Amino acid sequence: MDHYLEQIAIDLVQRNLERYWPNFERVAYAIFNKKTVHLFNHPKYKNDHLDSHKILDWEEHFVGNTIILYEGHPTAIADMDLYNDYEGIYSILVHELFHGFQYIKGEKRFPDEILGITYPLTFEIAELRIRERKHLYDALLETNISKKKQFLKEFIVLREKRATKCKEYTTYENLIETVEGPAWYVELKAYSEKSPLDNKIVSEKYGEHLLEKVESNLNIRRSCYSSGLCMCLLLDEFSPDWKESFFETNDTLFDLIKQLDVGPIPLDHIEEEISTETVEAVNSVIQLRKKEFKAFECQTGTHIFIEGEITALFFDPINILSFGGKFLHKNFVKVRINNNEYLVQQPTIAYCKDGLKHINKLHLYLKDNPIENTDSLMIPNVGKIDGRYTKRENTFYLTVN
Repeated sequence: MDHYLEQIAIDLVQRNLERYWPNFERVAYAIFNKKTVHLFNHPKYKNDHLDSHKILDWEEHFVGNTIILYEGHPTAIADMDLYNDYEGIYSILVHELFHGFQYIKGEKRFPDEILGITYPLTFEIAELRIRERKHLYDALLETNISKKKQFLKEFIVLREKRATKCKEYTTYENLIETVEGPAWYVELKAYSEKSPLDNKIVSEKYGEHLLEKVESNLNIRRSCYSSGLCMCLLLDEFSPDWKESFFETNDTLFDLIKQLDVGPIPLDHIEEEISTETVEAVNSVIQLRKKEFKAFECQTGTHIFIEGEITALFFDPINILSFGGKFLHKNFVKVRINNNEYLVQQPTIAYCKDGLKHINKLHLYLKDNPIENTDSLMIPNVGKIDGRYTKRENTFYLTVN
């Protein structure tokens, strides 16, 4: 991926980004692996050369594909080890740069992330959600304008019907779509531009996530990306200037879709029969969650339970599963224990109270034993944690203050 660095610097200039979104302002960005960070356009290191950048040693700030504040400046970051083609790394950087642009524009339409992780999994809600996503996908691909409007009409009605049953959760979806949908929208445009694939094929590639019945209920947050993207593309068709005032309103993408002239139908026209496919999808989600927790808990090796006052400082909401009052952080979690901060870059189960931030127990799995001290454990790749501990076979129980 190193050989793409010069090309990325040339392509990611502001005038190019403005092809994807009006007045798209570029923040700093970085491409990294486990050893090195290539930092571009950062005010602390910026100079007049187009392709110049600062090479830094990897630091724990650089985890995943996201937007961070680095040296006080919003910085889009992307893990180069996750991609093996130029269009992949380029488009994800455009995606994360858009989040930096949102930061500059003062975007405030952010949801409570806890709602996405604790989303109610019922047959009735899943049925309505699966159907509405199918109508949205059909609206995207339909070329006949009257049929397209009919699909949009059905989508609107189904979501509003679902909102009568779980309003705070549909509000969560509306907000995630509004924040992440446009980022996927510019990512798709960037990917289409660099990919040899036909634009229609790329749109279908991104949009087909709307049809996933199991995955869309397994990971609610991630599933909102495709629905948000789809609404952006449909707004392009019906209201081409919608992006010009997007940051000047509190409306969600769904609000903008509802403002289109498609003529909604009454809610009582909706049949509430639950399909066999929905029942199977919900049961599959439950079994998949159980399986993931069980797979973690049954690993052979060393397990450590850390109990006490623990605060989650930073986590990846896209990669968290909940089940039975436990949360599996599949990617990483940064925590505060005994006034010290620790980055746990591995799957970890958190037992929480009052949301995800207040943890009373962490469960870690280790391939190597910790180093035992009188009043602490040195945990590989995590650090030294003070506390009282006991050991039972291959399991440590560490109690912290």
